[in-house]
Amino acid sequence: MFDLNTILRPHILTLTPYSSARDEYTGKEGIFLDANENPFGSVVSDSTLDDSETEAYYNRYPDPHQYAIKERLAPIKSVRPTQIFIGNGSDEPIDLLVRATCTPGQDSILIVPPTYGMYEVSAAINDVQLIKVPLKPDFQLDVPAILAAIQPRTKLLFVCSPNNPTGNLIDRSDVLTLLDNFNGLVVVDEAYIDFASTPSFTTLLDQYPNLVVLQTFSKAWGLAALRSGMCFASEALIEVLNKIKPPYNVSGPTQQLLLKALNNVSIKDAMVTRILAQREELTQNLLNLPLVRHVYPSDANFLLVKFDDPKAIFDYLIGQQIIVRDRHRVKLCEGCLRITVGTESENRQVLSMLQTYADQISTTV
Repeated sequence: MFDLNTILRPHILTLTPYSSARDEYTGKEGIFLDANENPFGSVVSDSTLDDSETEAYYNRYPDPHQYAIKERLAPIKSVRPTQIFIGNGSDEPIDLLVRATCTPGQDSILIVPPTYGMYEVSAAINDVQLIKVPLKPDFQLDVPAILAAIQPRTKLLFVCSPNNPTGNLIDRSDVLTLLDNFNGLVVVDEAYIDFASTPSFTTLLDQYPNLVVLQTFSKAWGLAALRSGMCFASEALIEVLNKIKPPYNVSGPTQQLLLKALNNVSIKDAMVTRILAQREELTQNLLNLPLVRHVYPSDANFLLVKFDDPKAIFDYLIGQQIIVRDRHRVKLCEGCLRITVGTESENRQVLSMLQTYADQISTTV
């Protein structure tokens, strides 16, 4: 039976969190003389706000717990507001999860490379041992090897699905096996879930108290500049994350823009549909190029593409001011570049430059 208290660092259980002025009074009306703010407003003006909104907006601290966002987001994600943590990108909850559970120099986390790089970075920053169990050649979990590699002090297991940089969904039954057999937190990173055809693991939060799901506003929502991410977990774990996070971790302007964005789910869905159509078209056109050896199936908004000479092609594209991600040195991604699905025009330019490069190669052979 999973018990959150057994994997938290002991001092976290008794930690007294910082109490901000906005924790003591959450109302919207009143004379605010509690937070040492500038009463005369802000030096920044915003043409989209009238004078009264500008004064109330910039010079006051934001809601430290983003209650309005969580209330609006909860029905969209079919979870309870108390199961939501909002952070600066997904990177903040990743770091907080490591800090909440892992004692430096003693505990470990497990990752399944190739995968998102911040899990390893967070482990290194916090002096936490990193256990790596590579994906199988088909980019799926090696479940027996993972279970065998888990140590008594392994606290977290990160699974990115759809995975970055491979683009594929991880087999759902394999993740369920880990949830059933690992007495730590299984963190499923769903940054690209909007581009996949499978339901989110958030549907299983009440069934698995050791499940954590990460999502982001950076991809499908088109809000990468805001650096805002979502973490879904049990109420007990969300309380812990709220206890150890910085007091005002999500800025006021970000909260205002997120509230506006959450009114536009249909726009997000329409953009996802366009991206999926472009993903299919880009895939087919890449397969027609002679220098492309393979395009891996994708459940994300990017393609992992194997080339004959990836480094030369990467350098050539850079010279044409087309920037893709070089992954050819990553184990299991040898020979590969990662190409984000762009607009129709951008995709045509990429294909045109790749064809030009292929033509140049053929004339010199």
